[in-house]
Amino acid sequence: MKKYMKKWLLFPLTALLLAACSLPGLGASVNNDGIVITGGTTTEMQILSYMVRGMVEHYLPDASVDMVNNLGSSTLNHQAMIGGDANVSAARYTGTSLTGELAMDPITDPTLAFESVVKGFDDKFNQVWFPSYGFANTYAFLVTREFAEENNLKTVSDLAALAPNLRAGVDNSWMEREGDGYEAFKETYGFDFQRVYPMQVGLVYDALQADEMDIVLGYSTDGRIASYDLVVLEDDLQLFPPYDASPVATKEILEAYPELEAILLKLEDTLTDELMQAMNYEVDNDLVEAQTVAQTFLEENNYFEDKEVTPLKERK
Repeated sequence: MKKYMKKWLLFPLTALLLAACSLPGLGASVNNDGIVITGGTTTEMQILSYMVRGMVEHYLPDASVDMVNNLGSSTLNHQAMIGGDANVSAARYTGTSLTGELAMDPITDPTLAFESVVKGFDDKFNQVWFPSYGFANTYAFLVTREFAEENNLKTVSDLAALAPNLRAGVDNSWMEREGDGYEAFKETYGFDFQRVYPMQVGLVYDALQADEMDIVLGYSTDGRIASYDLVVLEDDLQLFPPYDASPVATKEILEAYPELEAILLKLEDTLTDELMQAMNYEVDNDLVEAQTVAQTFLEENNYFEDKEVTPLKERK
């Protein structure tokens, strides 16, 4: 997944930019002990940030709530939190933060990956990594439904005999990624494609649809999978680490608003891969506003008012 691959070399520059010129929406609310939620430029991150905001405003109507929904990477989300410009991050992904913010090796076991980011964010950043929304957005190899049916493709391993004749479009950053990138793919699966074309990840879906590529590497919850009727091939040898999505909050804001923990826990296991993909599809294909999609979801579920939650301290 995907969309959130970071490089620590960018941190000094990012921190400098944030310090020199505050991004829209940053700063004021945190200084006034308000809740500031970071989102992102991707459809999924926008939906989740509006979802968190909707929950907070529903349960804490008197709280000052602001949102920064223009941060294009996990790195920027992290720096906003570390720099005190925000205190809740609506969408963070285990695999991304393991190799990015925590600079750890990839972990393919979902439970171990989750436990590692929980401990890492607690120890290093004094932040609480919450349980997952219930879905994971990871890298995924995609083919057209016609191609999958013609060649009886269900898993990545099923590509072995065909691979020498296939054109593959992949995310630029994937080519150089350690642990789950191009070199690791060849070592894990034991084959390579005829040609590999690095490109912006947002272009791979159109390239596949236009028959310019035979297979592409995209993101498992992207709405265009449904829009273009694509097939996700199972990563049967578990090359890609889990990218389970969760909110993250600073301990400081949780102390200031003790109710916030229960509010975020009400969103635990409320989304599936399929549901998140469908919500992304509404925005990307049907052009429904992300805020509307999030608000509709919350209203249809009555803001999970009847959901009982177990406090984090009782789970240890």
